[in-house]
Amino acid sequence: MIEAVGLTKRYGDKTAVYNLSFQVRPGAVTGFLGPNGSGKSTTMRMILGLDNPTAGNVTIGGYPYRKLPNAPRQVGALLDAKAVHGGRAARSHLLSLAQLSGIPARRVDEVLGVVGLQDVARKRSKGFSLGMGQRLGIAAALLGDPQVLLFDEPVNGLDPEGILWVRNLMKSLAAEGRTVFVSSHLMSEMALTADHLIVIGRGQLLADMSVKDFIAANSAGFARVRTPDTEPQLREKLAGALTEAGGHVLPEQDGALRVTGLPLPRISDIAHDSDVRLWELSPHQASLEEAYMRMTQGAVDYRSTTDQKAGLMQQLPPGAQPPMPVPGQGQPGWYAPPPPEQGGQGPYGAPGAPAATPGAGVPNPYAAQAPQAPQPPAQPPAAPPQAPAQPPAAPATASAPAAPTKPEDAR
Repeated sequence: MIEAVGLTKRYGDKTAVYNLSFQVRPGAVTGFLGPNGSGKSTTMRMILGLDNPTAGNVTIGGYPYRKLPNAPRQVGALLDAKAVHGGRAARSHLLSLAQLSGIPARRVDEVLGVVGLQDVARKRSKGFSLGMGQRLGIAAALLGDPQVLLFDEPVNGLDPEGILWVRNLMKSLAAEGRTVFVSSHLMSEMALTADHLIVIGRGQLLADMSVKDFIAANSAGFARVRTPDTEPQLREKLAGALTEAGGHVLPEQDGALRVTGLPLPRISDIAHDSDVRLWELSPHQASLEEAYMRMTQGAVDYRSTTDQKAGLMQQLPPGAQPPMPVPGQGQPGWYAPPPPEQGGQGPYGAPGAPAATPGAGVPNPYAAQAPQAPQPPAQPPAAPPQAPAQPPAAPATASAPAAPTKPEDAR
């Protein structure tokens, strides 16, 4: 178990962590969340004895890290995946760590297989991708088969298969009774992996509870109700009935209603009594990301601003109109509409589309060459050999234009 009591760390006049107290218990995956600059990495460094706290203390199994006998056999950590000598092969790097801690060499090959690097074990790590470096760092953490594990952004750079593998690995380690402490900014992944959360902001503790309790404490569930789109009067009728029953009703952009303060069975009964047909009645529970954003919105140090593009906007030519704003642009789920069709053709002049008739507007420039596409390439070269073979027939051919046989004559 990891236990921090009154943990404080200052760098000059900058307080990175202040009076932080928490426990990381075995048998569960504990997520460590917080905005950038909140003190997560500093806290992990103090746990591992890499930084000395200004005040307070942190212990692992009742001992500071530096006083643990053969600490690498009891604690494994991944803080920086690139903290590897680039000239060493993956196996050589792990072998040196094993020899320093009295770990058998066969364990190196075991963890290389666990993380999937057995085929590149003898390649230098400087050629590894970010995801491969993460796997090598996880292998180093697992090397001593420790009971306590700390991971800082373990899925950074991993592909979907690797992310799933890390998720299952964390859960399996916790199921074996180990202490697993994971820091991450991926809320969707923490929602699937963590059992318990410790959230900090600006170096101070904001929450220490289970994932379920954290979401419930920092969000409000609601019911989504939709009536037939062709009968807007039913929506108004239902909204009035729900409000009279004590519910709070808000319209959504797509025409649905967001209802709070009433359970789903009660909403269904009110709709039935009001003779209103429902197309949708579904519960909505906030995600971990929504709850996290709500809790930490006042503890964010680095916020983005709107790009004004000062001095980069080009002047419009004389007589030109500024572009009209597209409704919905910039909203979640918005996609650019396809180009308008011209002359009855598709936006990109697909082969086989009918050509624009003269006088019907500006023809599609992408379809201007469409009539020439089906010309057979074999017939035009066949004309020159026939002319010298029958020289007397040339005048007769010129006097009989009523029987065109070539595509160019037909035009």
